[in-house]
Amino acid sequence: MQTTTLYDQDFYAWTQNQVELLRSRRWEDLDIENLVEEIESLGKQQRQELRNRLGVLLGHLLKWHYQPEARSKSWVYTIKEQRRKIQRHLKENPSLKPYLNEAIVIGYEDGLDLVGRETPLDPNQLPQVCPFSETEVFEEPVDWESLK
Repeated sequence: MQTTTLYDQDFYAWTQNQVELLRSRRWEDLDIENLVEEIESLGKQQRQELRNRLGVLLGHLLKWHYQPEARSKSWVYTIKEQRRKIQRHLKENPSLKPYLNEAIVIGYEDGLDLVGRETPLDPNQLPQVCPFSETEVFEEPVDWESLK
């Protein structure tokens, strides 16, 4: 017979229970196995957020560079927003910085998919390795004049 735990029945209630147990220092009552799993998952989510944001940013940088005739104000603001949010995320999670190069590689693959979905460009005809330096990814100015 399988018993259903609070963790399985009501995740939010389980989190609140674990918080109360931690605050009251009732270590012996903690659900250590699931706490470890959840904390590990939180770390993975931070890496995933970085990869996702890089995918959007790199996809828009590709569109900007390889489809200049279709440049839009929306693209400019997406690039600005993703740069800002990535920088903020790295500032709040500085231990992710050594992972940045790997995240750029993975994010670039997602960026190619974004280009394939959103433009007539063929992602297979674009560079298969990120052509942008870290400086270009985060600091290259976007030319407003090209939108006029």
